[in-house]
Amino acid sequence: MTVTTLPTAGSGSDAVRSALSRAVSRLDPAIRPVVSYHLGWCDEHGVPVSTNGGKSIRSRLTLLTAQAVGGDRECALPGAVAVELVHNFSLVHDDLMDRDATRRHRPTVWAVWGDATAVLAGDAMLSLAHEVLLESGSPHAVAAGRMIGAATRALIRGQAADLDFERRGDVRLTECIRMAMDKTAALLSASAGLGALLAGAPPDAVTAMERYGRSIGLAFQLVDDLLGIWGEPAVTGKPVFSDLRSRKKSLPVTWTLEAGGPVGRELAQWLARPGEPDEDELRAAADLIERGGGRRWARAEAQRRIEVAERALTTIPMAADCRRELVDTATFIVERSA
Repeated sequence: MTVTTLPTAGSGSDAVRSALSRAVSRLDPAIRPVVSYHLGWCDEHGVPVSTNGGKSIRSRLTLLTAQAVGGDRECALPGAVAVELVHNFSLVHDDLMDRDATRRHRPTVWAVWGDATAVLAGDAMLSLAHEVLLESGSPHAVAAGRMIGAATRALIRGQAADLDFERRGDVRLTECIRMAMDKTAALLSASAGLGALLAGAPPDAVTAMERYGRSIGLAFQLVDDLLGIWGEPAVTGKPVFSDLRSRKKSLPVTWTLEAGGPVGRELAQWLARPGEPDEDELRAAADLIERGGGRRWARAEAQRRIEVAERALTTIPMAADCRRELVDTATFIVERSA
């Protein structure tokens, strides 16, 4: 089955956008336009525009899982806003740390306003996420805040590990998977669990949704790593071979280093070379990962994780249409091109 678009959870996307806009309007006048720019609502001068603001997978998951356990969209809306804010906090800081100058075909926040403003904009979104949850009036607000806090702590731990990997030549695949579980899967796990939690689902249903989210989270990172090497710049909004250009120890790279035999050793030598690689060298490195099996392994592992996610859903009674939307969301993750 091919899924080219994400489920919409009814009119949930519009509801999240409206609630997110109300939340962002509370930020101070210096930071509000920066956050609005990052979210794709305006240009760097504050003029409203219509751009790609991202896939909003995390907020969609929160709405979908609430519906799946018998809740409604309204009860999960604060959670959907919170996960979008936390996710975008991480993107702004990630762009700064990686010195990525482009995201979604536009200059990144630090590239327009500088490092200090990027730090403040990210901090503002993280703080706002907790305010939105705590002021929601939900009887589950404190538990939801605790879930988001734990996911953020894991996300930061994963980012710290990712930075550490840049300075090391001995990164193991198990370490790389653990880093991806923290940096990417933790927030997707919380996004799925949060909807069930805010809908008042029993603990075993919340745990199953978290397991579903964690599994699709690792699949998401595996596909992201593939796109970081072989993605089309016109679609991804990033330069060709972007992850190789920065010699990133991504999952397909690490697998090739560890399991690719002579090809893996050749790749290790390439990664250790000083200087800025040119296009031919980058293409040669991508070919090494392909020949060493890293690309094939990452694609197969992403599919395996999706199957694990779908099995987690079988432990929760839910309407057929909700199950189908959750399965379609998982399928979209492994079939996406950006």
